[in-house]
Amino acid sequence: MKTRQITAGFLACVAAAHAPAAEPAKAAAEIINTAGEVIGEAAFEQTPSGVLIRVVVSGLTPGGHGIHLHSAGACSPDFGAAKGHINPDGKAHGLRHPDGPDNGDLPNLIAGADGRADAEFFTPRVTVLGGAQPALLDEDGSAVIIHEHPDDHMTQPIGGAGGRVACGVVKAV
Repeated sequence: MKTRQITAGFLACVAAAHAPAAEPAKAAAEIINTAGEVIGEAAFEQTPSGVLIRVVVSGLTPGGHGIHLHSAGACSPDFGAAKGHINPDGKAHGLRHPDGPDNGDLPNLIAGADGRADAEFFTPRVTVLGGAQPALLDEDGSAVIIHEHPDDHMTQPIGGAGGRVACGVVKAV
């Protein structure tokens, strides 16, 4: 009897140790331009310390573009539906700002001479599903916005990044 209990306990421990890890929370966004054409995508993966973001887009003007996480999961009619940055604590905009950054701030996206950008970003200031930081997939969702100019990471409210040229609604995958 004791041998069976020990063997069963041992086998349960071995099974638990070799069980596949839970899949990380993931989300994605199809990115459209102001004409409504799909120009790329963004993928979001929860890691133990934040969210890893991969953005692949084309059709941008060459050079830097501000890219931010916005508080509403909507793009139409003119990308204004995405509202402002994710910023529940009311922090100042900008990765360089002494009173920032807000939760939606990211480094600039750089498009090559061909208008294509393929970049990875990491942020500890959001989560995919929830936790200590705001969730991308909260009750009203979120969006990723690409701006026409680079973000200087200091100027209020959006770092001088100019108009919104692309938008993607973040959705669970």
